[in-house]
Amino acid sequence: MKPLISIFSLVVAGLWSAVLPVNAQINVIQEHNNLSRDGLYIDSAFTPSAAANVTRDLNFNGTISGNVYAQPLYIENGPGGTAMVIVVTESNNIYALDAITGTVIWHRNVGAPVTSGLPCGNISPLGITGTPVVDLVSRSLFFDAMIDGATKKHLIFSLNVDTGMTDPGWPVNVNAKATYNGMTFTSLIQNQRAALGLVNGVVYVPYSSHLGDCGTFHGWVVGVPTNNPTSVTAWATTAIGGGIWGHGGVASDDTNIFVVTGNTFNTGGNWGGGEAMIRLQAGPIFSGNPTDYWAPTNWLSLDNGDIDLGGCGPVLIDVPGATPSQLVLALGKDGNAYLLKRNNLGGITAPVASANVASSVRGQAAASYRTSQGTYFVFRNGSSTVSAYKITATTPPGITSAWSVSQTGQGSPWVTTTNGTNNAIVWVAGAQGDQRLHAYNGDTGAVIYAGGGPNELMANTRKWNTGIVARGRIYFAADNKVYAFAVPRVTPTPTPTTTPTPTPALTRLTYNGGTPFVNGTNLIQGRSCTVTANANTYTHSVVFNRDGVIVKTDSATPFDFTWTPSAIGTHTFVATPWSSIGGTGTRGASITVNFRVLAASSPTPTPTATP
Repeated sequence: MKPLISIFSLVVAGLWSAVLPVNAQINVIQEHNNLSRDGLYIDSAFTPSAAANVTRDLNFNGTISGNVYAQPLYIENGPGGTAMVIVVTESNNIYALDAITGTVIWHRNVGAPVTSGLPCGNISPLGITGTPVVDLVSRSLFFDAMIDGATKKHLIFSLNVDTGMTDPGWPVNVNAKATYNGMTFTSLIQNQRAALGLVNGVVYVPYSSHLGDCGTFHGWVVGVPTNNPTSVTAWATTAIGGGIWGHGGVASDDTNIFVVTGNTFNTGGNWGGGEAMIRLQAGPIFSGNPTDYWAPTNWLSLDNGDIDLGGCGPVLIDVPGATPSQLVLALGKDGNAYLLKRNNLGGITAPVASANVASSVRGQAAASYRTSQGTYFVFRNGSSTVSAYKITATTPPGITSAWSVSQTGQGSPWVTTTNGTNNAIVWVAGAQGDQRLHAYNGDTGAVIYAGGGPNELMANTRKWNTGIVARGRIYFAADNKVYAFAVPRVTPTPTPTTTPTPTPALTRLTYNGGTPFVNGTNLIQGRSCTVTANANTYTHSVVFNRDGVIVKTDSATPFDFTWTPSAIGTHTFVATPWSSIGGTGTRGASITVNFRVLAASSPTPTPTATP
C-alpha cells in the first residue's frame, strides 16, 4: 500500500443557541461516528436550506500544533459541563478544545515523535496518525503514539478525556506485549494509520507499514482490555505484508471485528492473510475458518501488482429486502466494490456482488446511508470525483451507479440526515485540493453547498481525513488548525413550545426469568445468572457494568447479560441505557444494584428490596 498523506481535521461547528432543536447526537467517540463506520450523523439542524447557508465560525480559535491525519472527536459534559473537541497530531500533541470558542481546555504531549531513523516512510514527524476512540463510561481516550528513542516504540495510551492525565496501568508498549504465532511486533517497521475501535471493553489497534513496504512487516490487530492493559492479545497476517491501511480502520457489529488487509509478499501462492476481509472474534481471535475471511479468487495477481484490497476501511451495511441483507463493503485499489455476507464471509471465492466503480480507491473511509429511495455507499473516487452507488434490495443484492460529481480534493465523505433517513446530505472536504467544504443531495448528487466565500477557505488540509457533526456544527482539523462551520441561526418564535426530547430509560432489572434484581439480591456462587434490562422504546443499547468494569454492550433486545458468579462477597451491577447502538447517542439514567454472591452451600435468604 502506498502512503497516507497529510490529513486535515476540519470541525464544522454548529448551532448552540437555545432556539435550535436538541439533537440525539451529542458525542462523536470514534471514526465515522459508528462502529459500522457508516459516517452517518443525525442532526435536525442540517436541513437542505440550512446546509446551503453554512458559514465558518470566525470566532472559533482552533489553534493547535502539529500535522493532523486523524478525525477529531466531540465529547460533551467535559470540565464544568463544557463540550470538547478532541484533536491529536503527529507531534504527539493531544488537545481538548472548547467546542464553542475553540480555546484550549487542556493540552498534553506524550513524547518525542520520530523524525529520522525509519527504514522508509513519508510521514515526518511521525507521532499519532490513527483516529482515537473514547469510552464514555470510564471517560477514557485511547490512541497509539510512535515515540522516538534508542528503540522506537508504538505505545497505546489511555488518558482521562476530561483532564489529559494518563490512566493507571497505561501506556502499553506494543513491542513488549504483542506476539502471534511466534512473531513479535516490531515498531520500527510498523505504522498505525487506521482508526482504533472499542468493542465490549477491548480497544483494538490496527497496524500497517510505512510508505515503501519496507522490512518484514505484517498486518496486525492488537487488543487491549480497558480494565487490564497488561493482558494483550494480537493477531497478524502469517505472510509478510498485508497491512491495514484504510482510514476507517476497525469496524464491528458489536461482537466481531472486521478489517481489510493489503498485499502480501513471497507467499509461494499460499494465501497468508493478505488481500482479504478478515473477521476476528473478541480478543482478537482468528478462527482460520472460511466463514471468517474472504479473499478474491485473483488475490495472488493483486498481490503481485501491489493492488491492495484494503484501499478503504470496511463498512457494515444493512439492506432491508435484500438476501443476504447483512453485508460488509470492501473497496480496493483495483477500483472494484465488493459486497460480502458478513455472517459467513466464505473464504477464497466470488463475492455476493461486485462492480467496477473507480480507477482506484486508496487510503480513505467510505460512508453509507439510507433514504426512501434505497441504500447507498459513497466514496472518494481518485482526486477529482465523489461517487455514490446504490445497493439493490434483491436476491442477491446488486450494485448500481447513483451519481457522481466532480470535486477537487481527496477528503473522505460523511453524511447528515435530519432523522436517520430524511434530507440525506453527503459532505466532503476538498482536502489537498480546493480546501473547501462541499455538500451534495444524497439521492441525486445535486450541489447543496459549493464551498462558501473567502472566509470559508481552509489551509493545509490533508487527504483522506473526514469531518464530524455535533449540535448543528461540523468540525474538520487541518495542520495546526481546527476549523468550525455553523448553520444559520434560527429566529425563535414568539411563543415557543418546548417538546421534551425522548430519552432512553430503564424501567427495572430482572434476573433468571423475571425475578426483580434489586439492592440486597443474593446470587449463588457457580449458578448461571442472566440479568435483563427492561427499557423504553427510545433505548437502542444498554451498557452493563459489573464492579466498575464494562462487561457487555448489548444493541439488540432483549438487553441482557449472562455470567456465572464466582467471587463470594458484595458486588455492584450498573445498567445504563443509550439512544443509539453501541452505547452511543443520548445517555439515560442508570440503575445500580448492590448484590451479594453466597457460597453454594449457604442457605439463600429471601431477597429484600430497598425502597
